[in-house]
Amino acid sequence: MPFSSTKKIFLTVLLIVCVAAMPARATDDPYAGIFEIGTVQSLVIQKNGEIVTELYSGSMNGNRNVNIKSASKSVLSILIGIAIDKGYLESVDQTIDEFFPEYFDENPDSEKASITIKDLLTMRSGLETSSFRNYGRWVLSRNWALFTLNQPMIDRPGGNMIYSTGTSHLLSVILTRASGISTLEFGNRYLFRPMGITVGGWDRDPQGYYMGGNNMALSPYDLIKIGQLMMDVGQFNGEQLVSREWILESVEIYTRSNFNPYNYGYMWWRKPIGKYEVFFAWGNGGQYILILPELDSVISITSNLNNSGSRRYQREIFRFLENTIIPGLEEKSDK
Repeated sequence: MPFSSTKKIFLTVLLIVCVAAMPARATDDPYAGIFEIGTVQSLVIQKNGEIVTELYSGSMNGNRNVNIKSASKSVLSILIGIAIDKGYLESVDQTIDEFFPEYFDENPDSEKASITIKDLLTMRSGLETSSFRNYGRWVLSRNWALFTLNQPMIDRPGGNMIYSTGTSHLLSVILTRASGISTLEFGNRYLFRPMGITVGGWDRDPQGYYMGGNNMALSPYDLIKIGQLMMDVGQFNGEQLVSREWILESVEIYTRSNFNPYNYGYMWWRKPIGKYEVFFAWGNGGQYILILPELDSVISITSNLNNSGSRRYQREIFRFLENTIIPGLEEKSDK
């Protein structure tokens, strides 16, 4: 056989082997219909501690860091739990005046001073939101913490949920001031490095504080690790990184969104899907960590922020979870 023909056969076989070894793309898996939603760029499903499905569109892959938007809040919640476990913070009942004495010395306000860490974790500070219509003004301000603290009280502390990235940012400032190191270094020391996670990027405010609850970059595989940590009630590879008590406390229901049919814990969402309860981190555009303890399953979804102008992806993703992913996981459980 001529050398050129042999070379062609070899290259063809090599191509077939390489393609077979690659994670499934949009046409190779029964879950590929998720890409019809139009925003989704990755889907990774882990069951019983093993990845059973991973699908990607375009150049996306499981190790590529992407902006997880407000799913960052759920990661920050874990860091606050670790800070309490390790004694940097006393409890969720500490009031914010302890951490912003310079503000309250100049602006005495007993109601604002009584806001607790728990109120910030559950978005029940009572402060006017710095998200939505106020988000642009907030991120363009010279001092994000000051802007948030200067917002008027529109409810009492511990009252109704007022979703606000400004109030979650206060938690990052509090964590930095309590620990003496940046929120990123705290996370690297106690959570990210022990889990083999590398943060790909994370915005900071004009004072250098890492953004509390937005614009952190993690990979789909890292999101799976975070979800598995939650499902294993704080354990990772046999090490208790955050207390079991904190994890259970984090997913209790404290309030409910006034925009969506979702319940809220310590910056973790939850809602029923069919006969199951799903616990989840959620970032704008379609960034998710979905946890289904009854099926021993963790799912990560990331989406292209350039294609996320409409919020209809929320309904479609949860519909796909209920009608396609969950039945597939149930079938695997029966085998």
